[in-house]
Amino acid sequence: MWRRLVLAVIGRLRTGRIEFRESGEITVIGQPGSEPLARVEVFSSRAWRRMLRGSTGMAEGYFAGEWDTDDLVALGTIAGQNLDQLDRLRRRFRFLVWPFQKLGPLMPRTTRSRGKKQIAAHYDLGNDLFSLFLDESMNYSSAVYGGGPGETLEAAQITKMDQIADQLDLSPETHLLEIGTGWGGLSIHLAKRTGCRITTTTISREQAALARRRIAEAGLADRVEVIETDYRDLTGRYDRLVSIEMIEAVGWRDFPTYFAKCSSLLTPEGSMLLQAITIEDEAYELEKASRSFISRYIFPGGCLPSMAEIRRCLDGFTDLTIAWSDELRLDYARTLAEWRRRFNGATDRLEEMGYDLRFRRMWVLYLSIAEAGFRSARNSDFQLLLAKPQSRSLIQLAGNAPAGISSGISPK
Repeated sequence: MWRRLVLAVIGRLRTGRIEFRESGEITVIGQPGSEPLARVEVFSSRAWRRMLRGSTGMAEGYFAGEWDTDDLVALGTIAGQNLDQLDRLRRRFRFLVWPFQKLGPLMPRTTRSRGKKQIAAHYDLGNDLFSLFLDESMNYSSAVYGGGPGETLEAAQITKMDQIADQLDLSPETHLLEIGTGWGGLSIHLAKRTGCRITTTTISREQAALARRRIAEAGLADRVEVIETDYRDLTGRYDRLVSIEMIEAVGWRDFPTYFAKCSSLLTPEGSMLLQAITIEDEAYELEKASRSFISRYIFPGGCLPSMAEIRRCLDGFTDLTIAWSDELRLDYARTLAEWRRRFNGATDRLEEMGYDLRFRRMWVLYLSIAEAGFRSARNSDFQLLLAKPQSRSLIQLAGNAPAGISSGISPK
């Protein structure tokens, strides 16, 4: 029954094809000749029932080895390009398998204590784990590629950090606040390149400890201070602010609080560089309610903003204006593909570190589905330069991107 239900609902894919194989029987759904093509082999009938629970159910079946595919990215891309069909499946049969599938808006907001636990669930998995697939600077965010097909991840991450330094116009006289330290790679690079003074905050104990050690080893302890303060409790005024892919952990209820706090921490001449993963405007309400695989197993409590929501928060809760922007959608797809290649190449080391097959399959699925989200344009990633009123004329005089001030978005 479950197999028939799944195939009946998703049988009219607009783009792409999926070839299902089970016990020697082959069923192909989608338009003849349409690309991409993903081949799925089903080993257990339980997999079909799980599929009615959307991405979470499909993921759990994958962890359990109930199904496999020759191309996770292609399968995820097809899902992203036909999401209305998959959402229809989930809505139509949710009552049969998971009555509380979409109670996301009723879940508690991200309090300070809850935020710490949610961050720890991902970032405190172990610094050694992340070092296996990130670049040497330990940047866990999209790189900026521009040097051709042979460009390394390390070079692209340096390009990203240099672009941030240039847009913020950093100098030895600048006091920069970073919300979301990571492992200190950006602060180290910016302090070395520009001589600016940096205060950087994280609520991850693992990240804070390694960041302090790396900063000290770089001889920058006098220029970079690591604190462990929730962004809502920060005080003072700073010349510049940078926050790289941290907003996704804030929670949708607190997007206005986040932007208002960032604005209040800047001097009247200040500016902020925000890098944010976004979701399509049309999908934002569903994202707020979603109990997806990634929000349940990878980033608990996370929520992606839409560009429309970012603009709403800027207009309603700050005096900040988008002065320049750069879209990194395909850069992120390439970054994730490289992370996945490195992760897959570290299987022996992962086993030695105690990460079992289920964990490894979960992370390969995460990296693949994330890449597919960018390739299908379901998701994107933006760098936004947000300017206070008294800094806008300076930005225009400097010629950073006057077109960005009028248009707000300049896609790559």
